[in-house]
Amino acid sequence: NLVSMIFITIFQIFLIVLVVIYLSTNMLYLVKVELVRNDSVSYPDLSVCIPARNEERGIRACVESLLHQDYPNFEVIVVDDNSTDETAKIVSSMAGQYPNLVFMLGGQLAPGWVGKPYALYQAYKKSQGQYLLFTDADLVYQPYALKSAIHTMISRDLDLLTLMPAAIFGSFWERAVQPVIFGFIAALTRFRKVNSATSQSAMGFGAFLLFKKEPYQRIGGHQSVCNEILEDVMLAKNAKVNGLCMLVADGKKLFSIRMYHSLEEIWVGWRKNIFLAMKGSITKTFYYAFVVLCFVLTPYFVVMGNIWLGVGLMWTGVSILGLLLTLITGLVLCHELNLEKRNVFLFPLGAIVMAIIMINSMVQVVFLRRAKWRGRIYEQ
Repeated sequence: NLVSMIFITIFQIFLIVLVVIYLSTNMLYLVKVELVRNDSVSYPDLSVCIPARNEERGIRACVESLLHQDYPNFEVIVVDDNSTDETAKIVSSMAGQYPNLVFMLGGQLAPGWVGKPYALYQAYKKSQGQYLLFTDADLVYQPYALKSAIHTMISRDLDLLTLMPAAIFGSFWERAVQPVIFGFIAALTRFRKVNSATSQSAMGFGAFLLFKKEPYQRIGGHQSVCNEILEDVMLAKNAKVNGLCMLVADGKKLFSIRMYHSLEEIWVGWRKNIFLAMKGSITKTFYYAFVVLCFVLTPYFVVMGNIWLGVGLMWTGVSILGLLLTLITGLVLCHELNLEKRNVFLFPLGAIVMAIIMINSMVQVVFLRRAKWRGRIYEQ
């Protein structure tokens, strides 16, 4: 028992140190987009495209935050994707107040298409701008967000800018599960590689994909990802393969999102695509679930095991060091996500839930061969 505990302690600290080194190195390459309030560049015409399917909860706040932008010449195009709630009514009632708000009733889902890409394709067909921003209906933008994003595009001569939003957490389950998943996604995104022109690695965040229109058209736009659940990532990969200059960055100062409000929403929302985010690999799914649990959850048990078995001061100290490194990493994540520090103690529970969602997502795709989202079932 003592020998086994010492072996587990050595393995645990080795894994924790490796993960901490990797995360620290990865974050060094994360670009943070700052707010720009001046007119240091000539701002082009911009079309903001929003797909909306059953978004009555947040659509008004989202659209109003965009319509109140300090930006000279832009339009906001909202496509209602066959909503069954009050989404269409809310947006159509706003259209009369704002001349640059374009509201469209989306057509019935075309064969071979997934809902979100099809709605965005319809928005693109209606767009007038030289630049296209594809965004979601549950975001809230800061007043200078569009200026800041376009300034970044022009000053860096980009074809595509994709940004991660600030996160807002309400319920207990949001504070337990969402930070672990966000941290996991950030860890999967190798910022040095995705922002390197010499690497084929790519990442896209559907919350914010800002394209120059001509390169977007050149790579086939949303038609090229018409049947993809992970259309944002695949569109970014398509851009990278075709030599577009792109940047993946932190946009927390520009906009925020509260993705899901309950455990059920978190479960269903991530189940549809988290297995696909691991490239549909069963091996990777179990590997990442194992690593996350070993990093976030098991350090507590290793400390307790060392104390219970009385393996000695040195090994108990090593296990406590491992736990401290895990907690410090969690506190950094809390700081980045603007969460109270005490939430770090919810992350072990969040890691368990995330691991189960990952397995459930795998079962849905591999065995049931389907993905379900917004009342639609897509055969895989």
